[in-house]
Amino acid sequence: MFRMRLLPFLLLPLLAACSDLRATYEIEGSAHALSLIRVTGMPWESKAKYSVVAARMPDCMRRHPMSEAGLRAKVEVYAPGNNAWILKQNGRMYAVETRTCEGFAKLDAIPEGGTGPLLGAFQMQGEKLVFVAAPEVP
Repeated sequence: MFRMRLLPFLLLPLLAACSDLRATYEIEGSAHALSLIRVTGMPWESKAKYSVVAARMPDCMRRHPMSEAGLRAKVEVYAPGNNAWILKQNGRMYAVETRTCEGFAKLDAIPEGGTGPLLGAFQMQGEKLVFVAAPEVP
């Protein structure tokens, strides 16, 4: 009986191992932004679930699921224009837009007009998920 009461406390460290990390690329302040969310379930997992939130407040905000990827996967952000963004994750590419925040699609190839300039990448730095801006080209 006493052991059964202790069981929830013994399992508590496993629950605490779940991780929900977030980072934001501010396009025009925090009201117009792309945020990446990385969620892991258990400490022994080698992959995480990724999703992106496109937001242009107060008009729209929407969360879109991406593919699972490794815990240290980098997600590059490109800007082809017209409030459209291309995300590149381990060779997979996605198009997302912030005009209505509804548009999201997995791309099979580089778009005809190209990806546009690299703005930066979401990546792990230590135990934190951050957005690192690309160096400015003179």
